[in-house]
Amino acid sequence: MLHNTFEIQVQGSLPYARLITYIQEDSDAMAIRERPLILICPGGGYTRTSDREAEPVALKFLAMGYHAAVLRYSCAPAVFPTSLLELASAMAMIRNNAEQWHVDSGKIIVQGSSAGGHLAASLGMFWDEDFVAEGIGLGEADHELLRPNGMILSYPVITSGEFAHRGSFESLLGDRQEELGEKLSLEKQVNDKTPPAFIWHTYTDQSVPVENSLLLVSALRKAGIPTEFHMYPRGEHGLALANRLTQTNDGRGIQEECTSWIDLAHTWVEHLFE
Repeated sequence: MLHNTFEIQVQGSLPYARLITYIQEDSDAMAIRERPLILICPGGGYTRTSDREAEPVALKFLAMGYHAAVLRYSCAPAVFPTSLLELASAMAMIRNNAEQWHVDSGKIIVQGSSAGGHLAASLGMFWDEDFVAEGIGLGEADHELLRPNGMILSYPVITSGEFAHRGSFESLLGDRQEELGEKLSLEKQVNDKTPPAFIWHTYTDQSVPVENSLLLVSALRKAGIPTEFHMYPRGEHGLALANRLTQTNDGRGIQEECTSWIDLAHTWVEHLFE
């Protein structure tokens, strides 16, 4: 495995911003020459990036036969659009190295949990906007470099409206809540260029209400964007893999019925590119 760390620095980045890659080595003994890559954005309310939603998730996708990468993006006091530009920069880096890393450049999927789901979905909504390409030194002709081929969103922060996770938007926008709150309410930004989505949430999530996902699913449906959605009846926020591998120090984070999400996502990815 080619396991490397790359600095990701755009205007406003904090020193720790980086991309960690988990690239399976190519072998003449195997028929697979190129693999999809899952680009992971851990959650943390835009105040941190959760370890529980980072490498453990990457290793699960790696075991499924994919390449993986984890973006440790800049959080507060960094504000929008810093983390989005870092994600766009990571996407461009992966596509520019696709041949060397044996990545199928048409099969790069962003995955995000909680606020990381908001970040992943933001790239899905804004990948073709000029401010994103220009922010990382690309031109209009380079927009396609930044387009995710799909989105896997785990209990994502989506709306800045009635069901908002206010802390995430306060950390992301600082004193620009009124100016940018509407733009970053992502259910209002879906269009025909938004990539297909796999989304899961729990009915009993008390931190980021399931209405965040429901609003997004409704918008995706209206726009005709292929979407798979799973709402589990029980489970607190921030489950990650929902098993002992991502259990918290105080014993939380296990919800057996929710462990199926990653296998369902695997099936979704496999059928997405048929």
